[in-house]
Amino acid sequence: MLTRRTFGLASLRTIGSLGLAAAAASGLRGPLAYADEEKMTTATETKFEVTKTPEEWRRILTPEQYNVLREHGTERAGTSPLDKNYADGTYDCAGCDLPLFSSETKFNSGTGWPSFYKPLDNAVGDTVDKSFFMTRTEIHCRRCGGHLGHVFEDGPPPTGLRYCMNGVALKFVPKASG
Repeated sequence: MLTRRTFGLASLRTIGSLGLAAAAASGLRGPLAYADEEKMTTATETKFEVTKTPEEWRRILTPEQYNVLREHGTERAGTSPLDKNYADGTYDCAGCDLPLFSSETKFNSGTGWPSFYKPLDNAVGDTVDKSFFMTRTEIHCRRCGGHLGHVFEDGPPPTGLRYCMNGVALKFVPKASG
């Protein structure tokens, strides 16, 4: 006899067996997915000031940085030492050294990723990200197009925004003393 429970379980089994095909067809990217960068469109195919071939990026970035910045990966929550860093300074793009965020706008979001309520002026750009069956706003470096993370509308005043960034995509530069 077909009940709601057996129908639901049968549906889950079917979805599970079709899940990988559906995910691939929808463009779903996993946190450690590797894309073919030459076919990937970063930040709506914008031309950036700093451009490099995939091989050039691989020479200057660690494998994890390359995955996040160039292939839109995501580091595991709680793995970045920058999440708990509250020293004075700036957080620059790990790909091109553009200053992106000030330590003055950093806050503890409890998410396990470095979070800021506001980027520096003219530092970041955004695009629509429809991966993982949802729509989010992706944040990228405006100079090299490197993927940084996403912005959400659950941050503190004065902006109400939470720029949730991958620590591996950032480089902390301490404020000069004196």
